[in-house]
Formats: sequence, C-alpha cells, structure tokens
Amino acid sequence: MNAKTPANALRALPSVDALLSSMGGAVLVERYGRTATVDMLRLLLDETRTHLRAGEAAASDSDSLLDSAAARLHTELRGSLVSVINATGVIIHTNLGRAPLSDDALAAVRAIGGGYSTLEYDLDAGARGSRLKHPETLLCALTGAEAALVVNNNAAATVLMLAALARGRGVIVSRGQLVEIGGGFRVPDIMAESGATLVEIGTTNRTRAADYERAITENTAALMRVHSSNFKQVGFVEETAIADIARIAHAHGIAALDDLGSGALLDSAAYGLAHEPLPQESLQAGMDLVAFSGDKLLGGPQAGILIGRAALIERLRRHPLARAVRA
Repeated sequence: MNAKTPANALRALPSVDALLSSMGGAVLVERYGRTATVDMLRLLLDETRTHLRAGEAAASDSDSLLDSAAARLHTELRGSLVSVINATGVIIHTNLGRAPLSDDALAAVRAIGGGYSTLEYDLDAGARGSRLKHPETLLCALTGAEAALVVNNNAAATVLMLAALARGRGVIVSRGQLVEIGGGFRVPDIMAESGATLVEIGTTNRTRAADYERAITENTAALMRVHSSNFKQVGFVEETAIADIARIAHAHGIAALDDLGSGALLDSAAYGLAHEPLPQESLQAGMDLVAFSGDKLLGGPQAGILIGRAALIERLRRHPLARAVRA
C-alpha cells in the first residue's frame, strides 16, 4: 500500500498525549494552560482528519501541528480588543475607541483603580457615601449647574431623563431633530422605550417657535431639543433657538430638555475648529436639563452626563432606572 494514502496518513497522526509530552507541547501548556492546549490540539487533529479523509493536503506532523496550535492559541487568547493605528482621518472615531485618554487620565485610573478607594465611602463620616458626589462636584464647578448625574452613556442619560420626567406624557420634538445615532439607535425608539409619548412638530427642514406653542397640551411634560451632532442641514432651514424653547416651556410650567449629544466643555472655535454647542450655553439659555457624552469631545471614558436643576436631577437620581444605568 502507498505510504501516502489517506488511511496511512490518518494512522500516522500523533496523539494528543504524544503532542503534550513533547518539548513544544510542554511550552504550550506552560504558556496557555493544559485545558486550552488540549482543546486546541484536539480541534486541530479533528480538522486535519477531515482534510485527509477528503483527499486534501494537510500538514500532519507533530511540529506543524504544534506550530499551528501556538499560532491559534496566541490569536484566540490575546483577546479581540487590540491597539490599531487610526488612519481614517476621523480623530474621534466611535468605532476605534472614541477619544484616547490623556496621560493624566490614565495615571489617575492606575492610581485609583489599582487598589481600594473611597468610591462609596465617606471618610469624614466613617460611613457609606455616594459614588455620585465625585463627578458632580467637578461638573457643577465646570458648567455652573446646580447638580449633575453621570450614567454609562448618553443614550441611557436620555432614557433616564424621559422616564423620570415624562413617562406616560408627551414630549415635543422638532421633526428635523429625530436623528439616528450609531448602531441604528433612533430618537423615536429611545423615547418609546422610556415610556414618553413623542409629539413631532414642524417639518424636516423648518420648525418655528409657534410650532412648539401650538403643540402644548395638558398632557405635555417637556419640550426637547436634540442636537444633530452627526449631520448638518443647510439651505432652506430654520431651527428654533434653545432660549426660545426654554422660554416657551417655562411659560407653560413644563421642562425644557436638551440632548446635546457629543458635547464639549471648551469652545472648539478657540482652537481653529467649528464651534460645538457647550452644555453651559444651554444652561445659560434656560434649559432645565442637559445630557451629553463624556467619551467624545470631552475626552473621557464612555459616560452620559446630565446637568441642570437640582430638583430635576434629584428626581432622576431616585428613579429605579438610575441604578441600572449608573456609571
């Protein structure tokens, strides 16, 4: 019989035990553990048998199998998250990790995250504290807000804001602001999930202050502006100023909410870039609550930040959803 027949090749395959007892096998066990190594060797042997039975060429000697096992184990066990070079031309790329953390931020993560901390402990009182106070103090100092709350992303911030303040009631939004953000998430879907009722006004390209006025009823809980941070309308367009939205809301005793999207705490125009709306500008214009991201223009980890009136922030903080989405 020809020594190269599939039957002979199958019989010549080394066993898992023989591979493990070799020098190369011992190295794999030391580096990746016995369980992972055994599972990989069995997988490779099964794949090799399949190729040989189909009459296909397959490297079946011990050295080739061990080399393949080493390569596959390295790829699979190193994790799917790896560093890459961003050559897209998009500096803050939401698919490539968003804003890289600064050296100071990374140093702070190492200093606090590498051990125990006062995350939820009050040293002065000698009792349990609140994790929410740490960012709140800084955010209020930076924005002039009465209070602040941090959750795990801006979509969660928007859902919490609407669920706490408008569940079962209407929220008025311009049609031109019913945006879709990354991953196919749409403002109408987020609003529906919160339990609030979307009330669309105006047209795609033009919405006036009078449109907000006409749509308000006894069931209206809030007027909301959604900043179109990932697209821009040009030409025959008209958008109601946030100061007018706030004025109309307050005249009717309802909340003025602002979903600012990416957000920024410094004026980007000072660095030669187009101006990006600031959360503090929204507060100064009279908006009651402002929601924005912490992981894009702000340059921090993924987070949704809510700032504004203390009474409203407290309602959000006490809502059952707040614990589920907290940072």
